[in-house]
Amino acid sequence: MTASWTHRSGLAALALVGACSTSLPGGPGGPGGATTACNDGATRCTDNTFETCASGVYATTQACGEACDPTLGCVTCVPGSAVCTTRGDSRVCRDDGSGHDTTVCDPVQGVTCEATSGLCEGACAPDNLSTSYIGCEYYPTVTGNPVGSTMHFAVAIANTTRTSAQVTIDGGALAAPVTLTVRPDSVEVQTLPWVDALKLCNSTASTALCGGPESYGALVPGGAYHLRATQPVTVYQFNPLEYTVNGEFSFTNDASLLLPANAWTGSYVVAAWRRSEFAPPMTGPSLLAVTASQDDTHVTIVVTADTVAAGGAPQFIPGVPQTVTLNQGDVLELASSNAAAVQTSDDLSGSMVSSDKPVQVIGGAFCAFVPNGNVGYCDHLEESMFSVESLSTRYLVTAPAVQRLPNGKAQVVRIIATQRNTTLTYDPPQAGAATTIALPGQYVDLVGVNTDFLITANHKVLVAQYMEGQEAGGNTGDPAMTLAVPVDQYRDEYLFHAPVNYDQNYVNITALDGATVKLDGMPVTGFTPIGQTGFGAIRVRLDNTGDGNHTIKGSDAFGITVYGYGQYTSYGYPGGLDLSFLARP
Repeated sequence: MTASWTHRSGLAALALVGACSTSLPGGPGGPGGATTACNDGATRCTDNTFETCASGVYATTQACGEACDPTLGCVTCVPGSAVCTTRGDSRVCRDDGSGHDTTVCDPVQGVTCEATSGLCEGACAPDNLSTSYIGCEYYPTVTGNPVGSTMHFAVAIANTTRTSAQVTIDGGALAAPVTLTVRPDSVEVQTLPWVDALKLCNSTASTALCGGPESYGALVPGGAYHLRATQPVTVYQFNPLEYTVNGEFSFTNDASLLLPANAWTGSYVVAAWRRSEFAPPMTGPSLLAVTASQDDTHVTIVVTADTVAAGGAPQFIPGVPQTVTLNQGDVLELASSNAAAVQTSDDLSGSMVSSDKPVQVIGGAFCAFVPNGNVGYCDHLEESMFSVESLSTRYLVTAPAVQRLPNGKAQVVRIIATQRNTTLTYDPPQAGAATTIALPGQYVDLVGVNTDFLITANHKVLVAQYMEGQEAGGNTGDPAMTLAVPVDQYRDEYLFHAPVNYDQNYVNITALDGATVKLDGMPVTGFTPIGQTGFGAIRVRLDNTGDGNHTIKGSDAFGITVYGYGQYTSYGYPGGLDLSFLARP
């Protein structure tokens, strides 16, 4: 969406006029001689003049040069009025009448401007989209990963409607647009070329190919893919998609739930992971990637870790705000530095991103050990950040399942503050867990937890979950990152994809006690209560004999997390959520 603003005002000399123009029968203009009195202070427009009632009669307050609103007075245009432009876009007068905003009626999304209303019409018209993980415009973005280039970056597109969605993908490393059809209530997977500059590791070797990045950052014009659909869809990106290809293993995978552009904002706090060291010069830096959807977007970042100037990206210094201008589809990717001379911090978690136009922010790591230290083995981490506006104060956290660990595999839970003096409580209580965070951007970690619990804060927080390495327990999987979904953003229906080439795929479900939940049409039973929260949790192993597509519906709103394991690899992502703006407590 693009907008243009104009503002003009004019003042005319004040002139008093006599009586009200409305008359009853018998008064001037009608039989009977009685004139209708007006209430003092009432206002109206007559022939483009703004009139105010005084002493029971209307008097001209101002002659309007362009337009008159009976409440606002003289304005540039009548609030809410709309016309179609010659380009087929919608030009709508702002609520304050100060000028027009132009909304692009994108034909690639099946949207046109309706001549009578002057508004964009169609399933993907902005006014027809809610603020959730379901939308019509996305920007899949490659982030740094040492995985071999024979593996594939990919998106899984789920159609949540009863009408086939026509999907167009362009930009990134595509030489020409890709088009595909996603049938109703189905998921299609589309592989896409790696964007080498954003992958940060560009050798053509078939397996894990870099001990460390070849570039510690990038600024890539048009580096993001632009995905548009004619019906609302959900999109997940897999970096990479496969666990194995032609008998070779990818070893370093993760996945992200992408958020549609209509749900983006200009305010984020970042969850990432610290830089992991192997044998020098092998290193796995912390990552942060910002993508713009509009030209001339000014992005200000306050990082928590040192970065260096690389790949067109400028150097950032912890605590020092720095602004970069991005155009539509441009990507700025930052990586924490491995240069000892500039290193004061190596974890981009807690970095703050603000912008004057909506952006997408992805946090993660090139290849991370979880927990810290060389516990086998490192894995790529990534997740698309929820905006500060959509964050909440309540999160249910569940441990990832492993078949041979009935109580769940241990994980690290990171809680990042958005405001000063944040307090935390846990139900059930978590031994040794921190209860306060002093400053915005600071965080606390709960390490090695394998229980389900509720986090309650007095201010908004971001909660990230990190799977631990295969050798940390369970003899399967490796680090992966997901975000806990705010309880206030739960939904009652989801459609998701879990790649069937993984050894095991799971969905964790948190639902109100007594709620009915059906996975692929079958009732889910056996929920275990979570403390005194009134919620229960269950970990369900998914059937790998199908195509990986699953539907899940409930009688009440519930939350899901989707993840999968192979040998020394794994992925995870939140299965979906609403992204309503929640007031700060």
